Amino acid sequence: MKLLRILPLLAWLVALVHAQESPLTPTSLRHLLRTQPKGADAEKLAERVRNYFGKAAILQGPGAKVEELTVAWAIEVADAKSVPRVFAADRDWSLALERIGATNIYAAATVLPEGFAMNWVYEVDGKKLGPPNANRLPRPFPSVGVVPFQLEVYETHPDNLERPGVPKGKVTPMPKWQSKVFDGTTRDWWIYVPAQYTTDQPACVLVAQDGAGYHQQFARTLDNLIARGDVPVMVGIFISPGTFADGRSNRSVEYDTLSDKYARFVLDEILPEVAKSYKLRTDAASRMITGISSGGICAFTVAWEQPTEFHKVLSWVGSFTNIQQGADFKQGGHNYEALVRKAPKRNLRVYLQDGERDLDNANGNWPLANLTLAKSLEFAGYDAKFVYGQGFHSNRHGLALLPEAMRWLWRDYKVQ
Repeated sequence: MKLLRILPLLAWLVALVHAQESPLTPTSLRHLLRTQPKGADAEKLAERVRNYFGKAAILQGPGAKVEELTVAWAIEVADAKSVPRVFAADRDWSLALERIGATNIYAAATVLPEGFAMNWVYEVDGKKLGPPNANRLPRPFPSVGVVPFQLEVYETHPDNLERPGVPKGKVTPMPKWQSKVFDGTTRDWWIYVPAQYTTDQPACVLVAQDGAGYHQQFARTLDNLIARGDVPVMVGIFISPGTFADGRSNRSVEYDTLSDKYARFVLDEILPEVAKSYKLRTDAASRMITGISSGGICAFTVAWEQPTEFHKVLSWVGSFTNIQQGADFKQGGHNYEALVRKAPKRNLRVYLQDGERDLDNANGNWPLANLTLAKSLEFAGYDAKFVYGQGFHSNRHGLALLPEAMRWLWRDYKVQ
């Protein structure tokens, strides 16, 4: 019994020694603050905190440091009349910072719940401090009078990490593609081929928009899921939006327009090119398409326009809003909410993700757009799932959900 009582203390001491010797992290800072250092130890820790957050940034109030669910804050304030704190502008949450010895550094670190999100600011002697030169919101947040920081936290799913012993697929950058469908554009793109691919068995297909940002993460996740048999062997095709010779991006035109043009680009240009080197399945049940933001609505549009070619859709914070509005301001993605209810039902399986702090601007309200589309899919009897969290217009929640989303989309899959 005595041993059982002393084990937690020993574990804390081991963690403390590690925190003192290793580079600073939110977790190690949390352990070190609990020791309430004084004198030279406090000066040493304060200098480590300055270096960790940035000596210039810490004077203005830097962004939080995040390590899984552990979050750390720090600010340097001379002659503070009250203890600085961080607090949420959009929920009932606050945290007082601790002074490190007799230094001017105030810091805190805490563990937050999975999926926790907030707009937050520092408060120093009654003054609210958001990020310097902030451009994340078009106007100050009403409750604090300044543009706030944004924070959302998730644990990294084990299947998103590289696992020892799991066969590794290969991601190959392809030569720049000159499109005929989107005339005048070129684009980067990548192909992922799993280790289990063989020429005697056609592979399933995953197509992803904004490919530059996601091919490495999808490769790690697919390696794990394919090795376990949770999803079939599939080739991943990761495509960046087109750009013109003068550097202009064609992303919104390609992604946000409600037409079959991007579907034709994928089906007539990209898939035939990949099929020159790899055997691919051509039935809709063996194909999925995914994207984030405008890439999310693009994925839905491809499957909506070509349901006999693509069955599975994964959308993160999809822009089902009026971005490509047309001359009459009526042509945008906000129309899907009504189209899904009225048009003949397609054979689609759809996984949507969004968060309550997603965008709200002249093009529309992203959370509302995703909520209404999810309700329309439910009303029309689609095989659909909507995961609604607390977060912002980011990939963080989508990445945390990726392995389970893939399992859900590919559940009960059988080779046709």
